[in-house]
Amino acid sequence: MNAPLATPRHLESYVCGRWVRGSGPGIPLLDASTGAVVALIDASGLDHAAMLDHAREKGGAALRRMTFHERALMLKAVGQALMEGKEEFYALSTATGATRSDSWIDIEGGIATLLSYASKGRRELPNARLVVEGEPEALSRDGTFSGQHVLTSLEGAAIHINAFNFPCWGMLEKIAPTLLAGLPAIVKPASQTAYLTELMVRRIVETGILPDGALQLVCGSVGNLLDLVTPQDVVTFTGSAATGRRLRAHPAVIENSVRFTMEADSLNASILGPDAGPGSEEFDLFVREAAREMTAKAGQKCTAIRRLIAPRAAIDAVAKALGERLAKTVVGNPAEEATRMGPLASLGQRDEVRGCIERLRAEAEIVSGDPADPRLASGDAEAGAFLSPVLLHCAKPLSASAVHEIEAFGPVATLMPYDTIEEAAELARRGKGSLVASVFTNDGGVAREMVGALGPWHGRILIGNRLSAKSSTGHGSPLPMLVHGGPGRAGGGEELGGMRAVKHYMQRSAIQGAPWLLTEATGRWMKGAKTRDEAEHPFRKSLAELEIGDRLVTGSRTVTLADIEHFAEFTGDTFYAHMDEEAARANPFFPGRVAHGYLIVSFAAGLFVDPAPGPVLANYGVDNLRFLTPVSPGDTLQVTLVCKAIDPRATADYGEVRWDCTVTNQDAAVVAQYDVLTLVAKTRRAAAVQA
Repeated sequence: MNAPLATPRHLESYVCGRWVRGSGPGIPLLDASTGAVVALIDASGLDHAAMLDHAREKGGAALRRMTFHERALMLKAVGQALMEGKEEFYALSTATGATRSDSWIDIEGGIATLLSYASKGRRELPNARLVVEGEPEALSRDGTFSGQHVLTSLEGAAIHINAFNFPCWGMLEKIAPTLLAGLPAIVKPASQTAYLTELMVRRIVETGILPDGALQLVCGSVGNLLDLVTPQDVVTFTGSAATGRRLRAHPAVIENSVRFTMEADSLNASILGPDAGPGSEEFDLFVREAAREMTAKAGQKCTAIRRLIAPRAAIDAVAKALGERLAKTVVGNPAEEATRMGPLASLGQRDEVRGCIERLRAEAEIVSGDPADPRLASGDAEAGAFLSPVLLHCAKPLSASAVHEIEAFGPVATLMPYDTIEEAAELARRGKGSLVASVFTNDGGVAREMVGALGPWHGRILIGNRLSAKSSTGHGSPLPMLVHGGPGRAGGGEELGGMRAVKHYMQRSAIQGAPWLLTEATGRWMKGAKTRDEAEHPFRKSLAELEIGDRLVTGSRTVTLADIEHFAEFTGDTFYAHMDEEAARANPFFPGRVAHGYLIVSFAAGLFVDPAPGPVLANYGVDNLRFLTPVSPGDTLQVTLVCKAIDPRATADYGEVRWDCTVTNQDAAVVAQYDVLTLVAKTRRAAAVQA
């Protein structure tokens, strides 16, 4: 598949469960290196209303019947299937202009994002259809009226309009949180590289893993799709700020308050710290990272470095070192193994970047590279969209405007000097909001000052130094667990960021009512709700037998001075509040010598734990531990333990049980409050097998 087919095929859209070819003749899509026709694209004649209905009624309904864990396992299965067939995607990816390493970011990076959300979904979300967010809010003094925030799946569809530079990752990083949230997706890839997206969607569909309507594809124009959006739909866009602003201002989007996420232009900056002069490890890292970000994907990355900000004294050294490295970059056909940088995605894209360079030259001079001479090692300079890396230098960036306004979306960066840290930060801010900035320094003070100054204007800040050099993912790598997005001209969105992205496709609601009704509605016990006391210890119950609200009220135990001293001697914790009566009384928080907090937790466990083997397989931690009232020698402790939440693991014979643990003293004052987390067998038989 390295060479285009003799007869280019017409790309098809996946609509309402079937592949549909547009009614028009199709627009040719050209190989970025050879100019040969790879495919024809056209989406005229599609029934967009039917697509949305199919997504909402079929796909959405099916996804909402699944729990988060079931959706996560679905994503895992899709990711594994795609990984097995990845070579097919690599073969076609060369037509986009991507080298093997470029394609790795797009193909395996996208699949890894899918798998990451599959893993995070099972770890961080319940095996349920609703998310309980935060702790309950008591709304009455007598405990009869409470509030709780919950997240539920929207009942619409997500329309994802993607850019040309990452035809695989751009789709997968958006549908991962979308599908995990229970929302179906309609994907519209940029036309130029849509053939690779279409191939991947075909392979996803062929697995039969996704429910009907969960994923649809538009190869070509979106037509009137946005005219049909409702308040339950979501629109995301990656591309130019001008197009994004137009879509965001669409009458239907505004009228229906449709959630709109945009990732747009970003004049990302990389700053060389004042401590990182020539010869330092950070200087070398800065130059290496700049070269990598200028040449990876031929600079066609939304996170690529566009502005290089360095101390004035180091400017010449940076220009020399970076120019030498860029001159060694082998530019050519990405199908050739020796090629390190392929062409831009299209001839039109190359012409646009050349035009941007000319506009930048009004304020900056070229110090490395020639826009008119790609210095090819292979490929056709006329038919292919080749462009050598171009480094410019702007001597007076504070009085310039074009270098802070024009994004040449290719292998182009502008070097600019600064005299103070404040000036460096100001130059970075002049990008008016960016996806990422990086700072290369081995000085903690510089890092602290830069983070404070850059934070309001950047979605992500990379601090590079010698210690993290080998493990760092680099300036330009968005990660699924961290925010990907940025303020201002970068769009103001957050496409990734772990569960933050999932929650974007869900509705947050505050529910209010009697605690027992909220417990019934959410599946999580809260104070004031009903409890159930039985003769059998709740630790003797499997998940099949345990119920929310099952309660154990323990016997009591009196804490003695000998207990406190023994615990101090045994653990080595001889803090004065436990051992010195006079010093303890001088402390405003203690009436005298007091028990260790962890002694209280240990005694509490001794009161509520059932020691025999059984359904409870392990205690794996506590959450939200707070010590609220000091315990003095002679105080008597008692524990109330209530089953708070039950969360079965989808692929195991056990699940997680969360217990509300309240430790009180003889005056009924709360001494300690926390959640105990245990792993419990689903059945008594499973418990016996585990034993």
